[in-house]
Amino acid sequence: MVNFVGAGSGAVDLITVRGMNLLKEADVIIYAGSLVNPQLLDYAKEGCEIHNSAKMTLEEVLEVMKKAESEGKMTVRLHTGDASIYGAIREQMDVLDELGIEYKTTPGVSACFGAASSLDVEFTLPDVSQSLIITRMEGRTGVPERESIESFAAHHASMAIYLSTGMLGELSKRLIKGGYEPETPAALIYKATWPDEKTFVCTVETLEKTAADNNITKTAMILVGDAIAHLSYSKSRLYAADFSTEFRKATK
Repeated sequence: MVNFVGAGSGAVDLITVRGMNLLKEADVIIYAGSLVNPQLLDYAKEGCEIHNSAKMTLEEVLEVMKKAESEGKMTVRLHTGDASIYGAIREQMDVLDELGIEYKTTPGVSACFGAASSLDVEFTLPDVSQSLIITRMEGRTGVPERESIESFAAHHASMAIYLSTGMLGELSKRLIKGGYEPETPAALIYKATWPDEKTFVCTVETLEKTAADNNITKTAMILVGDAIAHLSYSKSRLYAADFSTEFRKATK
């Protein structure tokens, strides 16, 4: 059995209880060493075989899984954040399907939610934004043209942008070209929820300068949208006194 486990956004105690228990039970752990908090490996039992996938190819990762399965061992594939977002898990699962190896997935706290918690941000404020767009800039790995930053910016929704810290100048240009005003609130969160986290609230126009002034060159989440400033929003109707629900009758 292979268990794909989301390690969470950084803080060692933000892994799920299920994820923690799977780490304790694992005979083999393959972890994303470039991003996963290494303290999570403290949960591993004595004698657990540990591999750092930052130094491995896809084929090497799969070979470890295949060998463990042939020996009747349980493997945890530990991905940063939540494995469903930029986790490259589907390509592993497809091969496991071909090999007849069973697998399951345990979710984790993704970086955009860790970053939101660091700033006490609610992405979905009534009359401000009711949608969150999770995306990234194209770099060495492309992005479908229909999913360009400009096309998403046109919605004026909240945005969480991954893997783009080294392209902030271009990102700002595209966000503004797509429809965000230059003064639209934005934020940079370096290593969200880690002990050395740093947070910076700025604007779309000043993203690049903010990063340069604070020597932020990588490992930062970018949040964009009016919800970051949490101004001029409407209160939730769910808790309004004149709003009936299945559990509560309106009192006004």
